[in-house]
Amino acid sequence: MTDITNVTVLGTGVLGSQIAFQTAYSGFQVTAYDISDEALAKAKERFEGLIDAYRADGVEGASEGKGEQALERIRYSADLADAVKDADLVIEAVPEVLAIKQQTYEKLAAVAPEKTIFASNSSTLALSDLKDFTGRPAKFIGLHFANQVWKFNTGEVMATTDTDPAVFDALLAFAAEIGMVPIPIRKEKPGWLLNSLLVPFLDAAQELAFGGYAEPADIDNVWRIATGAPKGPFQILDIIGLTTPYNISVNGDEHHQQIAAWLKENYIDKGKLGIATGEGFYTYE
Repeated sequence: MTDITNVTVLGTGVLGSQIAFQTAYSGFQVTAYDISDEALAKAKERFEGLIDAYRADGVEGASEGKGEQALERIRYSADLADAVKDADLVIEAVPEVLAIKQQTYEKLAAVAPEKTIFASNSSTLALSDLKDFTGRPAKFIGLHFANQVWKFNTGEVMATTDTDPAVFDALLAFAAEIGMVPIPIRKEKPGWLLNSLLVPFLDAAQELAFGGYAEPADIDNVWRIATGAPKGPFQILDIIGLTTPYNISVNGDEHHQQIAAWLKENYIDKGKLGIATGEGFYTYE
């Protein structure tokens, strides 16, 4: 057991909402923070959808009303100071843009209690590029989730050279308490374990489609048939949501920026953001 009771999740997008809901589902008091009441209204819709998803996937307790009980443990705030006033742990899941994350931590450092641990869910950015903005590098750590956390339940925990070992141990325990399989990463690695493997794979798939070599569905087909994998790269991208790969590519080199422009023109600008919006590379009911 840890001393963590109250958890605040910063950012209520696809993954932030999942992290908040799973944490509440596991019995913790959760505050969901986002920058506007409009964003929080969308988060409430996502939470309602997660109740249905947990029930459909047979998550323990979902058919007995555990999802509805989880909702009762979530409060909402668009005021950062209010959102973190009682937080033992803040999990940051804001957009994957370095400047946004750095600014968020500067604001967070000014209002969070001294006791609060800061954990970043950043997918590809280096924690060392964030730690000096936290005001508490000894209490700063990485906690990374895979999309659809209730099914793909890894909790990668990664320290920086400044992280207190007690904080590292506490986050491993916390990950287990919310139903994740704790995966300790003992040396800082941008991209973690999962994304160090996954991102090059997804980049290669986007390169093939962007270059006009094949359609996304055919790229997925060859991968699934030839390897036995349950999903192809573009199906995975739809689960992740296209905003994340766009943010990664647009901050890359010139060629990656071209791929980002292709994603924006053909998908994002048309509202095709993935499963969350009902359409991405595929169309969903």
